Amino acid sequence: MNTQTVLTAMLPEHLLLLGIVALLVADLLATRQVRGVLVLSLGAVTAATLAALWLGLGGYQGTPFPGHYSVNATDLLAKAVVLALAVPVLLLSRDDFADMPFHVLLLSSLYGTCVLLSADSFLTLFLGIELMSLPVYALVLLAMRRPQSAEAALKYLVLGGTASATLLMGASLLFGATGSLATAAFANALGRSTALAQAGVVLVVAAFFVKAAIVPFHTWAPDAYEGASAAVTAYMAAIVKAGIVLALVRLIGAQPLASPLADLVAVLALASIVWGNIAAIRQASFRRMIAYSSIAHAGYLFFALLGDPAGRFQAVAFYALVYGLMNVLAFAALPHRDDDAAEDMLDNLRALFARAPYAAVMMAVAMLSLAGIPPLPGFIAKFLVFRNVMAGGYMGYAVLGLVGSYLGIYFYLRVIQYMFMSTEGGAAGGRARRMALGAGLLCLLPAIALTVLPGTFLARL
Repeated sequence: MNTQTVLTAMLPEHLLLLGIVALLVADLLATRQVRGVLVLSLGAVTAATLAALWLGLGGYQGTPFPGHYSVNATDLLAKAVVLALAVPVLLLSRDDFADMPFHVLLLSSLYGTCVLLSADSFLTLFLGIELMSLPVYALVLLAMRRPQSAEAALKYLVLGGTASATLLMGASLLFGATGSLATAAFANALGRSTALAQAGVVLVVAAFFVKAAIVPFHTWAPDAYEGASAAVTAYMAAIVKAGIVLALVRLIGAQPLASPLADLVAVLALASIVWGNIAAIRQASFRRMIAYSSIAHAGYLFFALLGDPAGRFQAVAFYALVYGLMNVLAFAALPHRDDDAAEDMLDNLRALFARAPYAAVMMAVAMLSLAGIPPLPGFIAKFLVFRNVMAGGYMGYAVLGLVGSYLGIYFYLRVIQYMFMSTEGGAAGGRARRMALGAGLLCLLPAIALTVLPGTFLARL
């Protein structure tokens, strides 16, 4: 084992680990509540983001643990996307979580996500998924601000455990079919017609379906999103989902999806787009609306897997970044109230523009971009996905997915109508938070850059 390779290839992970250790040591040595927890967390995540970006743009490749863990420029850029999304989430969490456990758990989950995005074996893949998921189960419970939060955390834990068991069963079947636990065995099994190999592939993909909340494995998402605080919900919607789909892209590699797996992915992704958009229309809770919206957007992300392998990572990474930025921006614009249930009601957004114009504009940008309205980056992201699907020869599914996407325009525009066209109502006493507005600005500026110069970012993917 080359020490230099280990230190360089895992530099983002090492910086996150250093942040975790610093937080724990500060907690052990302090005689009272530690101050500067947010600064330590932000420093660790920002340093890890810059390290991943620097190594990725430099085209670095390394294999510190052959057969189990390796990195290349694509992996590092994927890590940079995920880590960058965590910075505004940390700022958003300032008013709700000033104590140590939240920050240690969040950095631990980010560490697992980074491991997941470099896994070369199913052993490392499983380790990364668990390191990413277990802290999030605790974060949902830690973010408990209403009675149903405990039930939401339990549902998430049970279905997350089911996904892990499904992944292990699929990996064992792939081992039986190929004699290897390397993730390359998954790509090799895609081209095999044996029942054992196909069953293994389907079970592994099903585990990712559960983690990403794809219909019909989505039932945990609305309750978990509603039960957690805004910062934790933003983390699950933006970062966990991005990590899962980017890991699946890496797992599939350069192999095109062939029937029947391609049809399975296409049908369930299409069902997610349609059901997520329809169910979101009926929601009176902002977080439940975002939960069903995330189910629809998971469908778009999985749709990208159908397309040309050459453009698959570019489409997924750009979509994950834009979707994450817009979700965090929406939560940052949400007026804060002491009553969590009242804060979460869509009716409280009525006449928001009259009370808080900056927050209303931020929310409007997020909603229009999530709806895919040009020229905002959400439109470019959807364009890349559907272009890639059509390039792969799935014209029928692309047309159906495009029609399904129009269903989502209604509930996004409803939020804008509440904010700008309602002259009365809303939540009196709701207030903007300085850190949350700063988080919104950190999302808004990249969104503007991606709108004006999308090619600059896409050229580096």
